[in-house]
Amino acid sequence: MTATGTFLPKPGAAPLTRMIRAQAALETRMLLRNGEQLLLTVVIPSLLLVLFSTVDIVDTGADGSTVDFLAPGVLALAVLSTAFTGQAIATGFERRYGVLKRLAVSPLPRWGLMAAKTCAVLVTEVMQIVLLTAIALALGWSPHGDPLSVALLLILGTAAFSGLGLLMAGTLKAEATLAAANLVFLLLLVAGGVIVSLDKFPGAARSVLELLPISALSGGLRDVLRDGAGMPWRDLGILAVWAVLGLGAAARFFRWE
Repeated sequence: MTATGTFLPKPGAAPLTRMIRAQAALETRMLLRNGEQLLLTVVIPSLLLVLFSTVDIVDTGADGSTVDFLAPGVLALAVLSTAFTGQAIATGFERRYGVLKRLAVSPLPRWGLMAAKTCAVLVTEVMQIVLLTAIALALGWSPHGDPLSVALLLILGTAAFSGLGLLMAGTLKAEATLAAANLVFLLLLVAGGVIVSLDKFPGAARSVLELLPISALSGGLRDVLRDGAGMPWRDLGILAVWAVLGLGAAARFFRWE
């Protein structure tokens, strides 16, 4: 106590940026301690990359090296598995067990929680990308293109999938989120241009599939890293629209309990 009626530390909420950093650090530690989630986000994409690059199982419909086609798609799959599937399931069960209900009475606003979770996802994705890049290079991958374009695609892809995952976790029951998130993961793995070129689909279906966030992310990464294309504005625009819609809807409809 420094003077009559004045106390240290000063009561009240911490600055918003400090609260988000603290929550993001906590979310990252929880994410890395979850063995099942690490299996989904790290092991499965790595196995798919090695398996389909070394064994002629799936016709990718692409010319040239198989790993040059697969590596960008698997990077997109890693973003999907972490930002959407893993986050939706983890947040859904946090909501069920009352964790989010307790956070709701803290000074951290709803959008601050979403920002913290998205930051935690980005930290995990950096480790994923380093690992997958090392594996792909060992398999003979020869990436090209502008690193800035790749970074923008990954960031917007993370924002889009994070918003959709939080929207699902904040509106559905935990069991429904678990089933729906895994189902969407499998469907997008097959129909999102990850391991099979969208050119293999009929024209009408391809036109619709190209508007999906996973298709924009995998296609944009492939155009840059395999073909050395410039800034993929169309794919960035699609991801930006999904990011705005997903995060906006999550902020509007997310329920703490």
